[in-house]
Amino acid sequence: MKNPFMSMFLSQANRVANQVAGSARAQATAAVKRETAKNMTQMTRVWTDAMFPLAAPPKRKKRRTSK
Repeated sequence: MKNPFMSMFLSQANRVANQVAGSARAQATAAVKRETAKNMTQMTRVWTDAMFPLAAPPKRKKRRTSK
């Protein structure tokens, strides 16, 4: 004979477990997407800088200190 209270309890426990797993999966997916976007930006910057190097900034003249 089935126990209706046990059935309700297990159904609710399963529902909560699925919500927790879904939340953890969403957070992990978001972290991976952020890391991928950061790496793509960094890689693009490296390649762009390699193909089109920036001119060296002009050197500053040293100031004379008064004695």
